[in-house]
Amino acid sequence: MFESYEQVCGGEDDSLLWSKDLEKLSHGEFLVCCCPDNAVLEDKSQVETGRHATFVGVYDGHGGPEASRYISDHFFDDLIRLARENGAMSEDVLRSAFSEIENGFLTLVRRAYAITPVLAPIGSCCLVGVIWKRMLYVANLCDSRAVMGCLNRSYKIVAEQLTRDHNACMEAVMKELTNLHPEDSHIVVMKLGVWRIMGVIRVSRSTGDAYLKRPEFALDPSFPRFPLPQPLQRLKILRVSVIC
Repeated sequence: MFESYEQVCGGEDDSLLWSKDLEKLSHGEFLVCCCPDNAVLEDKSQVETGRHATFVGVYDGHGGPEASRYISDHFFDDLIRLARENGAMSEDVLRSAFSEIENGFLTLVRRAYAITPVLAPIGSCCLVGVIWKRMLYVANLCDSRAVMGCLNRSYKIVAEQLTRDHNACMEAVMKELTNLHPEDSHIVVMKLGVWRIMGVIRVSRSTGDAYLKRPEFALDPSFPRFPLPQPLQRLKILRVSVIC
């Protein structure tokens, strides 16, 4: 067993490593640890606690930190506002919060596109969990995972995955993409040993990644890191959250 987070994540000198020790919440205790694997931290996480509810968010950014920062700055506030407007937490409220975040970030990309087109290929996974009146809601985009520790019949703790991965390497996801785009022979391409959508991105659902969702955000050849095999004609990755 590791004695500290530093042993897991690379040592005490890692300036991007951080953790929060056990703290109380309405249904127990929590701790948080961040172990980055990039020089620029593209990920965000948050825990918000109240007397009768707990919110946890994990936002795994890719292409840059802007999308994950946007989610971290806005998701919880949007969710609370929507829950108050509807009188309670529900699956529909959670879906609406995901939609507002997506629309808000794409609006930001649109406004800045003429000056900062580099925002177009930036996106983020979004995994959230809400405990509300002893009910657990979990929703995700991309392939971050929520797991629950459970006791099996032998009284051993086992991890049960609560979410489904939205990754092109999954057979169900590959079939979904092929069915949605029967005319596109490049919808799923093997590149560098990994199945990718249009040979570019591995995840089939995300927040952001505007260049794969709307033709107006297509990148010109000055961005060789994100080449597309053919012009974008319609949505290639989805922005619909899955409630678990």
